[in-house]
Amino acid sequence: MADKTIADFLAGKSAHTIELYEHFTATFQTVGLIEMSAAKTMIGISNTHKRIAWVTQFGKNFIHVVFPFSKPHPENLCFTKIAQVPGTEQYNHHFRMLYKEDVNEEVMRFMKMAYEEV
Repeated sequence: MADKTIADFLAGKSAHTIELYEHFTATFQTVGLIEMSAAKTMIGISNTHKRIAWVTQFGKNFIHVVFPFSKPHPENLCFTKIAQVPGTEQYNHHFRMLYKEDVNEEVMRFMKMAYEEV
C-alpha cells in the first residue's frame, strides 16, 4: 500500500471537520512556518526541527489534536487530558476542537509554546 497523504485523511470527512482542520492549520501558520505530513494513523505538524503537534482523529464534528510538551501544563481550560508518555519526559496534551472559535487566545498560547519549545 502506498504511503498515506493528507488527502487520504480528509477523504469522506464532513465539510465541518475539513473546515476545522483547515482553520486550525491556517491559524498555526500565523505562529510560524509549519509543515503537515501524513503518517500511518495521524497528521504530524512540524516546525523547522521537530513535530510539535499531531491531528490524531477526525470525527463527524470535531478534530482531536495532541501537543507534546516536556512538562505538564495543568493550568488550562482547553485540554481534555494530559498524560505522560510512559518511560519518557513527554506529556501529551489532548485538545478537541468542535468549533473554529475553540482556537482561542489560550490555545494560541499553547500553539506558540509548542512551536518554540526546543
